[in-house]
Amino acid sequence: MASTADFKNGLCIEFNHDLFSIVEFQHVKPGKGPAFVRTKLKSITTGKVIENTFTSGVKVVTARVERRPHQFLFKDDLGYHFMDSNTFEQIPLNKEKINAPEFMKEGQEVEVIYHAETETALGCELPQFVVLEITYSEPGMKGDTATNATKPATLETGAVINVPLFVNEGDKIRIDTRDKSYTERVKE
Repeated sequence: MASTADFKNGLCIEFNHDLFSIVEFQHVKPGKGPAFVRTKLKSITTGKVIENTFTSGVKVVTARVERRPHQFLFKDDLGYHFMDSNTFEQIPLNKEKINAPEFMKEGQEVEVIYHAETETALGCELPQFVVLEITYSEPGMKGDTATNATKPATLETGAVINVPLFVNEGDKIRIDTRDKSYTERVKE
């Protein structure tokens, strides 16, 4: 059990028969009335973000979750298959439980989130940034760096994202998996 004074970003709590991670919180002390805590909670099982207000000092049930290193093996009709890097156990996960499945390639290291009491896999998170190669893109022209124009590019995993005009086929780029956007071109 924890109270609203113990809230911090990343804390996992049980709320409305689901597990939520605190994304953002703010203590508010209005001039009139009791203090309260305004929060943004992200469901660990579905990924949905909700807003909720807790009265200051209210008790909440905390959930213990563990992040374990896994390696992505392959994808088939049963889902995405991962291998625990320590025990070599393999587990399948649905596409909905992965934060950016379109940027995963075979052999990539990821973190699988487990509920500590029940030992069930809740989801999978890729690293914040991944480096992928562009397999197809329209050729860029000299002098295309002056504007903020973008063009679609196909990555080695099959995903399509918008990149600046100066990025060409065969370049390696860094992608932010949180908002699925181009960050920078990577020199080899």
